[in-house]
Amino acid sequence: MKVLIVGGGGREHAIAWKLAQSPKVEKIYCAPGNAGIANLATCLPIAAEDITGIVNTAQEKQIDLAVIGPEMPLALGITDALERAGIRTFGPNRKCARLEASKSFTKAFLERHNIPTACHQAFTDQAELQRSIGLFGFPMVLKADGLAAGKGVVIAETREEAETAIQKMMGEKVFGAAGERVVVEEFLTGTEASILCFVDEKTIVPMESAQDYKRIFDGDKGPNTGGMGTYSPNRVFNSALDKRIRDEILLPTLAGFQKDGLNFKGVLFIGLMISAGGPRVIEFNNRFGDPETQVVLPRLETDLLDIMVAVTENRLSEIEMKWSDRRAACIVLASGGYPDAYQKGFPIEGLENETGEDVIVFHAGTAYEEPARIVTAGGRVLGVTALGDTHEEAREKAYAGVRKISFEGMQYRMDIGK
Repeated sequence: MKVLIVGGGGREHAIAWKLAQSPKVEKIYCAPGNAGIANLATCLPIAAEDITGIVNTAQEKQIDLAVIGPEMPLALGITDALERAGIRTFGPNRKCARLEASKSFTKAFLERHNIPTACHQAFTDQAELQRSIGLFGFPMVLKADGLAAGKGVVIAETREEAETAIQKMMGEKVFGAAGERVVVEEFLTGTEASILCFVDEKTIVPMESAQDYKRIFDGDKGPNTGGMGTYSPNRVFNSALDKRIRDEILLPTLAGFQKDGLNFKGVLFIGLMISAGGPRVIEFNNRFGDPETQVVLPRLETDLLDIMVAVTENRLSEIEMKWSDRRAACIVLASGGYPDAYQKGFPIEGLENETGEDVIVFHAGTAYEEPARIVTAGGRVLGVTALGDTHEEAREKAYAGVRKISFEGMQYRMDIGK
């Protein structure tokens, strides 16, 4: 099969890396890709949001399967457009993509189907929101309703911090239209966990669990990012918790999709808070998580292409999914200044020193610069993933891999999986 992957980050590199292992994959294209993906696929200079360009290219290249990585193309209806053109597509349609494109839409879905989540209220008027500061006490969680590249969440510890966040979101519109509606939530305490699920119209199958680290600095300090590291499996999981998640979240979610006419086919990312009262849903995403994908897919032993094709044909229940017992950890290397303003174009040194099957460097924000050197081209630049027989071994190998790499301004957390 000829496969087209849409996107150009660490998630898409991990997907390309896994699909390249399938004997059934003849050729991989990626739009737009990055310097790391270029070692596995033919990269095409087409933006992920260029729906017309991607559809035309998919037809021209006679693509057998399109795999959509980022959330924005899904929200813009890329799956609908590709399927109208006769291209088999792995990723939910535009109607289902609202589960990530609108936090208030998801909150209403969770409430309607009695799926545990935080107390919440949505606001479209800035003055009304300011009058409601402290609605659920402090810390106060404020979320831009729309897509904000994983950065639209502020946890305000004080009234002053809440006022500043509201002014930035609704007054200064730092997240654009995504901040025209703001969802205020009860602050949940506990351990965060991430579950990626393969979903078709009849079946939901969870992948191995992971834990993501959103804050930029050690000790979960500083602003939220797209994710600074992760490990798998999440150490809080056990058989009793697995059962609760299945019975209280996964099965009611699938039933809710069916009842609401949401013909979801693709990956559902469920962000959870494991609190004293049990698991509660923080968020839904409509695609593989980043950087969770970089630790989950290396542990997958089943052919990813077989799974994706089965999902598109509503045959997911026929697939027997197998996972490695090995542990995985991923450390994200980011540009100086990220998640705020940062510079690009710095040469990356040491990539040639990464050898061995237990360490994989997934490229996120990289590009080629003549003469044939790799430079930084994004906020999150690389994800160094390592496998080990134990959690500690995977973590140690990942940090050993990190120490071989350098670029100007490089920053990363030292406490991933600690």
